[in-house]
Amino acid sequence: MVVTIKRAALIVASLGVLSFIFGVIAENKKPAAGTPISGKDVVICKYPSDPSVVLGYLSVAFLILSTLTGYWSLFYPYKGKSVPQSVLFQNTSFFVFFNIALFTGGLAATLLLWPTITEHLHLIRNVHHNLSTECPTAKTGLLGGGAFVSLDSALFWLVALMLADNAREDHFDEVEKDRKVEHAQVLASAEYHVKGGAV
Repeated sequence: MVVTIKRAALIVASLGVLSFIFGVIAENKKPAAGTPISGKDVVICKYPSDPSVVLGYLSVAFLILSTLTGYWSLFYPYKGKSVPQSVLFQNTSFFVFFNIALFTGGLAATLLLWPTITEHLHLIRNVHHNLSTECPTAKTGLLGGGAFVSLDSALFWLVALMLADNAREDHFDEVEKDRKVEHAQVLASAEYHVKGGAV
């Protein structure tokens, strides 16, 4: 299968949407709190069925795939033609959106991982010696926020990809123009030498 910019954009967008969906579902499925059960000098927290941990990790996984694919798609040699990275980064708009995409990807990963790991720890460390514990869960709203930032990150990768495509076309147009000018100069020089020889 031939890799094209449209296919790369579709993959980045699909992975970003999947990350968003899993993050939103994880936020909605997260229980508000566990039920404390008093034992001898301990409190055992019993939590209802909680798929938010698995969904949170899935959201992070698709975010990472979206980010890696977005990064890779910017520098892939489409149609066998590669462009030096320096050419892309000379484009101010590309440079700005590239950094925003990286930043939002990192922020989304933080917002998704923090509550997911916290929730995971609450579930596996459910025996507490503090008898006044209220069996908390991870902070509400972070998973949903991370899901939206994850979707934003995918969109910024798409914008960066469009800008990279424009920069590629400009670069190849310039290379082609230089080649034509050079070819015209060679022809003019050869014609001059031919005429000079004839005289």
